[in-house]
Amino acid sequence: MTVLSVNVNKIALLRNSRGRNFPDLIEFTRKLLAMGVKGITVHPRQDERHVTRQDVVELTALLQDYPGVEFNIEGYPSPEFLALVERVRPAQCTLVPDAPDQLTSDHGWDVPKHEAFLKEVLDGLRDIGVRSSLFLDPNPSLVECVKRVGADRIELYTEAYASAFGGDQQESVIAQYEATAARARELQIGLNAGHDLDLQNLPRFLQIPGISEVSIGHALVVESLEQGLASVIRQYLLITGEL
Repeated sequence: MTVLSVNVNKIALLRNSRGRNFPDLIEFTRKLLAMGVKGITVHPRQDERHVTRQDVVELTALLQDYPGVEFNIEGYPSPEFLALVERVRPAQCTLVPDAPDQLTSDHGWDVPKHEAFLKEVLDGLRDIGVRSSLFLDPNPSLVECVKRVGADRIELYTEAYASAFGGDQQESVIAQYEATAARARELQIGLNAGHDLDLQNLPRFLQIPGISEVSIGHALVVESLEQGLASVIRQYLLITGEL
């Protein structure tokens, strides 16, 4: 089974575009949980253009009533971000190498280049009891470095797979993900995945053994506009084996 972690950033972005609390992020999240979702992801950016720091605090309070649901906070490990993580103590913190003004995540960590920095941050997360994950491109050689810095999991950055899906390069591209995942399993590093996964491409990707969690937001919101939220959530939970 793979946990579906719904990224609610786009709901917050829609709310922020009108300057009032509609849609209500907390109530929307409560609806997701009632539908059987077992993971919630947020990416609080420095400019708070979607999820805000206050949202993170309020979601943390909400999830206290749902002990079976994991909260995943992702972001660049700036001092401000790490202070927020230490304050709310989510189940998981996913570190991404995003610049402050970046539109969306578009690459994984160059772990050898940032090895000392990442090791210090990951040691800090371990000290406060937060599981760690590193956003990573599909490259088996990088997994050795992940082991050295001490991350609990990697999140495979899946845009390359999503772009190749349905085309002539699909299987050669996914072979890189399979090799990376295999090396992670050998080294007992957990596996997550995310970015541009959707109802069409997720089933093939989850043929890779050992994917513990997928984080999906943008595609899920678009599909919900087309098909309805309840239908889309049910389809994802069937694909991930949670129903």
